[in-house]
Amino acid sequence: MFDDRIHAGKMLAEQLAAHSLKKPYIVAVPRGGIAVASPIAAKLQAKMGILVAKKIGHPLNPKIAIGAIMPDGSLIHDNQYVTGIGVKQENFDQLVAEARKVFEERSKNYEAMLIKNHEVKDRDIVLVDDGIATGYTMLASVKWLKKWNPTSITVAVPVAPTDTINGLLKEHVEVVCIGKRDVYAAVGSYYKDFKDMTDREALEYHRLAPGSIVRV
Repeated sequence: MFDDRIHAGKMLAEQLAAHSLKKPYIVAVPRGGIAVASPIAAKLQAKMGILVAKKIGHPLNPKIAIGAIMPDGSLIHDNQYVTGIGVKQENFDQLVAEARKVFEERSKNYEAMLIKNHEVKDRDIVLVDDGIATGYTMLASVKWLKKWNPTSITVAVPVAPTDTINGLLKEHVEVVCIGKRDVYAAVGSYYKDFKDMTDREALEYHRLAPGSIVRV
């Protein structure tokens, strides 16, 4: 059980400090991932950027992803899975349209801090979020980052289900996770304090990272 996102980030930072990351670049998935990433960037004395990838939530439980909008705006999903859980195509299309609106708005909010393509090349990328469920958002982020030839990608999360971790490992990335769970509950159940964050609060955490200059 983590006290809050900062506590989780500090625990991850200790584990990551033992890894051989010669040119680390911390990449945070907003919003909660930014708070987790802040103490990691401080510990590793690494620059922190933001990468927006918006999940497409299940119509009955929006916190469970059934797809994601990638950082370049493209869509990633498993059509067989979406059909199998009873989501009709017209409903899925509506969910995608709603997710795109949020994606575009969030991209504007974080525009000055978004990681640039050229910053990925030859860097040891540490991709951070506050937890993983189905893994679609993280998978979308990984696939985008791999296009730009990083030296390595390490996914760093406080908690995630074992099967999702195994899926990410197939993408030839390293995964650092404190709480691997075979039986998995919602991400928030592993935190004492898991309140929703605003963009403004997330940007404050980014401001604390080394070398960050943010106007809010």
